[in-house]
Amino acid sequence: MRPGPSVGGTLDRVTDLHVCNLGEIEYGEAVALQERIRTRVHDGELPGVLLLLEHPPVYTRGRRSDATELPMGEDWYRSQGIDVVKTDRGGKLTYHGPGQLVGYPIMRIEDVVAYLRTMEEAIVAALAQEGIAAGPREGLTGVWVEDRKIGSIGVHVSRGVTTHGFAINVDNDLQPFEWVVPCGLDGVRMTSVTKETGEGDHLDCFRRRMGLAFCEAFGRRQRLVTPERLQAVPVLSGR
Repeated sequence: MRPGPSVGGTLDRVTDLHVCNLGEIEYGEAVALQERIRTRVHDGELPGVLLLLEHPPVYTRGRRSDATELPMGEDWYRSQGIDVVKTDRGGKLTYHGPGQLVGYPIMRIEDVVAYLRTMEEAIVAALAQEGIAAGPREGLTGVWVEDRKIGSIGVHVSRGVTTHGFAINVDNDLQPFEWVVPCGLDGVRMTSVTKETGEGDHLDCFRRRMGLAFCEAFGRRQRLVTPERLQAVPVLSGR
C-alpha cells in the first residue's frame, strides 16, 4: 500500500505538497534546511515539502558506507575539488554534482518500503516522459536503465517524517562515479538522461516533470512555492 498524504492534526485533509526549486546549494546548508522544515512538518505547520536542487561536487557517505568505497582516500578526492561528507541517510556512498537533480521530500509516511517503491515509480514516470525506459531492480533500491543506474535513493525517517531522498543523473558529469564504488556496488555503470538520449540541457524541463510525477505518485496536489515563500533560507544564490 502506498503511503498516503496524512500529516496528522489539523492538516489531515490537506493534500498539497509544497515544491520548491532551490537551484544550487551547498550540501551542509541543505541538510540544515531539511531539519528546519522537518520540524515544521512534524509540528503540523507544513503539509509536506519537496525540495528540488543541485549540489556542488560532493561524495556523501550513508550509514552503511565503509572505506573501500573511496579507494584513493578522502584527501585525493578533495584535491579533485570534490568534498566528502558523512550523512545519516540509509545506503552507501554516492556522488552529487551540478546538472544532477536532487530531491529531498520532507513528509509524513507510515510505511518506509512503500515510500521507497512509490518514489521509484515517480522517477520511472518522469524518465518515461524523456523517452527513457527505466525501472527498479529486484533486491536493490534505485532506478535503472537496463544494467545502468540512473537514479539513487537514500532516506532517513525520524518521528515519522522523512529527510534526504533521491538523486537522478540528468546532465551531470559521470566521471566522479568512476573513481569510487557507487552505492557499494562493484562494477556498476552509471548513466544519465544526457547519455541515454544523446542530447544535453534537460535539467530545467526534467525538474518540472519530476516535481509533478512525484506529487501524482503520492496522491498530492503540487503547490509551487519560492524559497522566500517557504522561508527556507534568508538568501539563496541559486543558478
